[in-house]
Amino acid sequence: MTQSLAPTAVPRPAVRPSRSRRVLRGVAVLSCAPYLGLKTAWVAGSHVGIPDGSGLLDDRVGMAVINGLSVLLDSAVIVLALALTRPWGLRVPAWLLAFPVWVATGLLAPIIAGFPAQLAVRAFAGGSAAGTEHEPFLHAWVFTVVYTGFILQGLALGALFVLYARDRWGHLWRGRVWELPVGALGPAHRALAVAAAVLALPPLTLHVLWACGAGAGLGEGRAADRGGDFYVLEAVFVVFLVAAVAGGVLLAFRRGRVLPVSVPLGLAWVGSGAAACWGGWLSLAPLGGAEDLADRATPLMNLAYAGQMLVGLLVAAIGAYYFAERSARAVRRAV
Repeated sequence: MTQSLAPTAVPRPAVRPSRSRRVLRGVAVLSCAPYLGLKTAWVAGSHVGIPDGSGLLDDRVGMAVINGLSVLLDSAVIVLALALTRPWGLRVPAWLLAFPVWVATGLLAPIIAGFPAQLAVRAFAGGSAAGTEHEPFLHAWVFTVVYTGFILQGLALGALFVLYARDRWGHLWRGRVWELPVGALGPAHRALAVAAAVLALPPLTLHVLWACGAGAGLGEGRAADRGGDFYVLEAVFVVFLVAAVAGGVLLAFRRGRVLPVSVPLGLAWVGSGAAACWGGWLSLAPLGGAEDLADRATPLMNLAYAGQMLVGLLVAAIGAYYFAERSARAVRRAV
């Protein structure tokens, strides 16, 4: 993305944010408290929420490092909430604001979609996630408290970003797909969309198989622990991978001509963020050393995670070029 927008083309919001934006900001900030409180306690040596025998207690140094990084990541939500509602946020370079919001969207969107679905599956399954015989590495209440906070963060931060982006860049996604300038996306970006679609096939196939109950490619521990939560998560990965590829193809090839431009952009934004960020997170998570050997990712699992990460990055590149090109065109028209 680029910061080169014509000053007169961007409406300036009021210096004092509206009541709705202040409420959303408060929700985003306060919903960080449970996660930050738990992580800070764990860094300080507390075992609250961690049962005896948990693998998280095996590597104290690695756990402290990962929890410290988690505190920094979640603290960024507070900074973003302020940037999206304060006048100084309008002076932040576009890429410096958009990138962390894209990461936050990618990490939180699957939780927003998946956690309620997991709760529903447990309710219909008689209150059990089914399929695990190992000692839990966290007490069940921790997931409920933390994921509820994540959902509130995601919804509040997403709403704030939509309002902010409408004020600052709304002129870049007006109209229908068929009205997009012919040169807005060229052959190179259609090639990126095709590459993303092709690279998506292996991880998409594996996630579909795992969501349907197949155990091919799963580690011994992961296969034994499969239950409703696992199948829902795999189905969520499928949905966001499809969304990423669909958004990239619709943009690059100007398909779905009657659709508002915001539709393929939204699919590309959320889908690419979820695919790239969760693919990267699942690839790096084993470095913490908390997993048993039987639970560690197999080569096929790593292939799925790396593949979806690459797909997300390719689609994100298409969207970034779209905004850069339309922004440049807006500047040229204004000069």
